[in-house]
Amino acid sequence: MLHHHHSATCRHHDADSAQQLVASLLERAREAGLRRTKALENILAILIATHQPLSLADIAESPELTSGADKATVYRVLIKLEELGFIRRLGLHDRSTYYTLLQPGHHEDYLICTQCGRIQSLDISCPVEALEKEIEKQSGFRKLYHELEFYGLCPQCA
Repeated sequence: MLHHHHSATCRHHDADSAQQLVASLLERAREAGLRRTKALENILAILIATHQPLSLADIAESPELTSGADKATVYRVLIKLEELGFIRRLGLHDRSTYYTLLQPGHHEDYLICTQCGRIQSLDISCPVEALEKEIEKQSGFRKLYHELEFYGLCPQCA
């Protein structure tokens, strides 16, 4: 079971803004060459509504997956979304993988327990954003991004 602690910066969506975000993501997916399917629509809506990283099983067994897509189909959609930069994969290599939505202008960093696999959002402002800006300034690189994960023992396992 995934344990999640909402960060102060976690953006919650009301039904209207969640629908708008799904529509926007579906348009971006279409532009990237993904065919619009009910499974794709469901998966994006599930990731938006939960505000936390989810495993393949979490998504495939969700009552919100009204398309009837099986685990293999959900997995194929997740892989395509990851390849296109819509979602990020989190977790330990020898445990379940979790997926979280990437949204332009919104960034989450995570703490991951190496014993139980618990994943939690980092509750401080990102320590790398200033460094990222400095790197852009000095290197000439543009559109830099980073994915930051800290590994250790959560309070229950320590």
